[in-house]
Order: sequence, then C-alpha cells, then structure tokens
Amino acid sequence: MCVAAVSTVQPVLAQTASPAASADKVDQLIKLLDDPEIRALLNKQTAAPAAEADTSMSATEFSALGHRIRDHLRKIGEAIPQVSSEFMRAGGTIADDINGHGPLGVFGLFLTMVLIGLGAEWLFHRIASRSRMHAALAQTDGARQNPLHSAGRHLFAVLAPLVAFSLASLGLFMAMTWPPLLDAIMLPLLLGVIACRFVIRIARLVLIGPRTGKDVAATAGLVPIDRASAVFWYKRIFWFACVFFAGWALVGVMVALSIEPGVRATVGYALGLGMLLVAIETVWNRPAAIARPHGRGAMEWALTFYLCLLWGLWVAGLVIILWLGIYALILPGLLKATTAMARNAFGGTPDVPGSGNPVVEVLVERGARAIIITLAVLWLAFLINKRSSMFTGEAMTDRIIQGVLAGAIILLVADILWQIAKAVINRTLEHAQVSTADSAHAARNGRLLTLLPILRTMLAIVIALIAVMMVLSGLGVQVAPLIAGAGIFGVAIGFGSQTLVKDVISGVFYMMDDAFRVGEYIQSGSYKGTVESFSIRSVKLRHHRGPVFTVPFGTLGAIENMSRDWVIDKFTISVGYDTDINKVRKMVKGVGAALLEDEELGPLIIETLKMKGVEQFGDYGIDLSFAMMTKPGYQTTIRRRAYMMIREAFTQNGVVFASPTVQVAGGDSSSAAAAASTVKTAMDLKKLAESGEGA
Repeated sequence: MCVAAVSTVQPVLAQTASPAASADKVDQLIKLLDDPEIRALLNKQTAAPAAEADTSMSATEFSALGHRIRDHLRKIGEAIPQVSSEFMRAGGTIADDINGHGPLGVFGLFLTMVLIGLGAEWLFHRIASRSRMHAALAQTDGARQNPLHSAGRHLFAVLAPLVAFSLASLGLFMAMTWPPLLDAIMLPLLLGVIACRFVIRIARLVLIGPRTGKDVAATAGLVPIDRASAVFWYKRIFWFACVFFAGWALVGVMVALSIEPGVRATVGYALGLGMLLVAIETVWNRPAAIARPHGRGAMEWALTFYLCLLWGLWVAGLVIILWLGIYALILPGLLKATTAMARNAFGGTPDVPGSGNPVVEVLVERGARAIIITLAVLWLAFLINKRSSMFTGEAMTDRIIQGVLAGAIILLVADILWQIAKAVINRTLEHAQVSTADSAHAARNGRLLTLLPILRTMLAIVIALIAVMMVLSGLGVQVAPLIAGAGIFGVAIGFGSQTLVKDVISGVFYMMDDAFRVGEYIQSGSYKGTVESFSIRSVKLRHHRGPVFTVPFGTLGAIENMSRDWVIDKFTISVGYDTDINKVRKMVKGVGAALLEDEELGPLIIETLKMKGVEQFGDYGIDLSFAMMTKPGYQTTIRRRAYMMIREAFTQNGVVFASPTVQVAGGDSSSAAAAASTVKTAMDLKKLAESGEGA
C-alpha cells in the first residue's frame, strides 16, 4: 500500500514542481497552432493511425492468433533438446546452493517430512479412536440420525487426520529456517502431497464411504451408485490426482530452479500425456460402456478424439478454449453427481410422504451446483483477464465478457431463489391435498390449492424478468428505455385486449372473495361442474358427465357454489288417500334414525330425514314432503338410500304409493276393458301434450 501511495503521489509532485511557462512561449504556441499548414499536418498525422487501425484490425486478427500459435509450438520444439541439459544444470544448482547436498538429499528431506506427517496422522487416529467407538455405539441405538450431523461426522473423520498430517509436515518445515532454494523446492512438493491426499480422501468419502475397520463393504458413499462403479471411479480419480499433482509439484520445483519456460512447458505437456492416457482408459473401461448391449463403439471413439483435441489445444497454448472444452466435458457429470449426492443425503424417505426438508435439500443441491459453476466462472474470468491479449483487447469485448460471466452468477442466484420458492409451495400443496375431517382445515386447504399455483406462476415470471433485466444491464444494455417501452406497449395492449384485462381482474376479485376453490362444484349460467384448475384468466370446470368447460372469469357472473358448508335436499312422495299420515311420520322417523346409525352415511348427515307434512292433494293421492341436511355433494347418495329404506318400510306396513286407478260399476267385462282403454288413451294424450309443450 505504501508503494502504491508513493507511486500515486510522485506524478502529482512532479506536476506541481514544474516551472510555469512564460507568456511569450504561450503566444508563440498559439500562433503556430493558427497556421493553416501546421493545422493540416496535425490533422493528417492524427487521422492516419486511426484509419489504419480500423482497416487492419479485423483483417489481421486471426492471422496474429495463428502466428502466436506457431511461435509457441516453435519454442516448444526448440526446448525439447534442452531438457536434459537444463535438468543437469538444475542438479548442479541444488548442490551449490544447499551445502553440497544434491537431489538425493532434497528427496531424503522430503521423505522425512512426509514420514513425520504420517506419524502425526497415526497418533491422531489413536487419540480419536475412543470418540469413534462412542459414535459407533450411539449409531446402533436405532434412532435415526440427522443427515447433517452424520455427514459432518464423516467429513471430520476423513479430513481431520489430513489436517494433522499437514500441520506436522508442512508446519514443521515452515517453522524452521532453511536455505532459500531448499524452501522454494520443498514447498510445492509438500503442498502437492497434501492436496493430492485431500482429493483422494474426499473422493473416497463421496464414492465408497468412510472406512469402518475391516468391514469396508458395509458402508456406502454419498453418491447412490453400485459399489463396483464406485470403486472404478475412485481408482481413476486416484491415478488422475496422483499424475496431476505430481506434475503440478514438478512444475513448481522447476520454477524454483529457474528452468527455462519452454522446458517447463515441455515437461508439463509430457506429464499431461499421462493424464490423457488415464482419461482414455476411463472412457473405454467405464461401466456404462461395458454394460451397453452393443459394447464399445462410436461414443468411445468420439470421446477419445475429444480428449486428444483438448490436449492439442493445451499444447497450442489456447488455454481459454481448453478450459471451455474441459467445462463442457466434466461439468454435466459433476453437477449430476452433486444433485444425486444432495438428494441422497438430505432428501426425504420415498415411502414416507412429507418427509425431509425441501428448503434444506434445495439449498444444499442448488447451492453446491452454484458454488461449482461460480468457481468455474471465476477461474475462466481470471484466465480471460490474464490472457485478454489473445482476443481483441478492446473495452467493448472486455465488458461483454465480464457481463456474460456476471450474468451467469445472476442466473444462478435467481435459480436458487426460484427453486426454494417452488419447493416451499409444492410441499405446502402436498400437505393441502391430504384429506381431513376438520371443516375449517379443509376449507383452508382448498383455498391453498386454489391460490398457490397462481402464486407459483407469478413468482416464476417476476424472478425471470428481474434476472433478465439484471443480465442485460450487466451486458451494457440500457434497461430504462426497455422498461418505458414495455410500459407503453402494455398500455396499448390493455386498450386492445380489454376482454383479457377484464378476465384477469375478475379472477383476482373472485380469489379475494373466495367464491370457489379447487374441488368444489359450482354453477354459473349454463356452466356447471367441479373446479379442476385455474389459470390467470380462466377456470376449468369438469361436468359430472365428463366434459370440461374452460370459462373465462369475465363471463362467469354470479356463482352458485354447491360445495360450501351444507345442503338441504327436499323430495316428495305420493301415497293413497286412505293412508294414515301419522303412521307414515313414525316410519320415516325410524328410517332417519337408521340412516344416522349407518357407518358409511351417518357421518355425512347433518340433520337426518324428516317428514315436513302434506305438500298438496294430487289427482291420485296425497303428496308428502320430506327434507334432510347433508354435507355438500353427498345428498344424492343419501337420498337414494332413503328411497330404498322408505319403500321397504311402506311394504312391510301396508302403505300403498299413489297410482292412477279406474273403478267401473257393474260386472260387464267388456265395459271395464273399454273404460280402461279410454283412460289409457287419455293418459297417452296427456303425456304427448306435455312433451310437446316441453319441446
């Protein structure tokens, strides 16, 4: 900070200390600038470079990139014969600067530090063995452990010994005073061993599971895959990590020994061939390729070519394109494994509805995915910032690249917010779909089933619009004119689609008034049916005969809700004029009591069946009125059962239903038949007349 401050202040001091120009010199400068010849010469010199830059930039852009690639490859080719001489010189440098000790002495010191770290790790295992025994005993109690506690305990058991190893080996080396060259050589070696062991341990925890004594097969990793596949991927990660960190440490040692950059790059590319061979072997022997019915084929050859292409991009020096290719190769599988691991560790039990915490599951799953993508984006941004000369280097290009990288992070945050909101709403909907006997709770559930899907849609639209606006703003797009234009366009659309606006506003007020809910049977004009779902502008009604009506809210009008609170069902029965009305009342009272005692229909009856009295005197008998109060939607079923019970009671007690009869005086059979024929003809004519009026 002091250096930066001094470098900032020095130009200012230089400017203040410069002597003031005299008035004569200023007058001479003004006269020279007023000269037309000098003015034309200045304009020519300032315009020529700009025009030349504008015309040559696009023409030589790719040519310059090709020249850089050829120069890079030429330097690599020139460095290959120098590898042996550079390493011999490095050996002499080690012997000269480290008290006569050669590479074997450095290797012996490195091996000593590693053994000290392993001893500290073994001692930590012995000290922590008692706590692990207590944890194992607690695990056998039968109580279900919290996944967070279990994952944290396993992670501590895996990483804590490595922390002891790191503190003992690296900490001891850093605490002592060594020659500068030895310090620069040993540091990357120790860091490479520590990083490699951390990666291998974490891979073992994720794929195979923690080691539990002799019974290793009893444990399982966090990723839900079979053990053979887990062992396969663990071994490949082990070898890949060993080759990668060995190369990384060796490059650090070569930097400390001041080996030529071309030689360092050549050795790195040679070690990269080892990683390439491991990757190709993984492609051809992976479980998915072996389990394929037709065996290995075009997919394996394509992946092999792709891996060789990545290595070629690395050798050519196209680092940014190389990392884009690596991301395209490993990010989909890594994100898929992260999702499976999060759901396996924090998801609910599939057989138990409502188990698990959706917010924690979404936070862990989407948070882990966001961290992985964010780290990849930040690393890519670092490379682009470091190697921006590979592209145009213009301010507009840099701003676009920064906007794209920032937009990726914005979209990740928006995705996390949307997934959390959606998980909470979906869990609430699952709870609301559970049937309950409490009428108030059932009404609340119906309201939630009605409003939450609309809220979910609105949240998705709002989050998407905000995220898109922020991304466009990061890319340099002026958002204010877009918002103003959208407002004007919205007003024009509002005038042009008044019916749509009416439907949307009417739907909002229907929801505020709680006029109907999902699952209720309503009637509006000629439309009636059970409410199935909503949209922003319409409601879907399922008719009891099957058809579905999609009715806009603006055309609903008055709503007749037949599924709220209770229903009174009334019907009439005609009996003969000689029937004892009080006797019928007692029989119906018994039928009502029997309905209440029914296990299936009794809970659905609020007020049981009662006879209200004589409704009217008909042509052939007395019309008796009956009524009962039931829960909505069950009145038809209860009425049918009541009809059956009333008929049985009337039959047992000799009560006769009213029916048209004809009495003919005398014993002439021909007269009786003629009279019956006359009555039948009259009744047929009456029915025909009624049907004609109804038509």
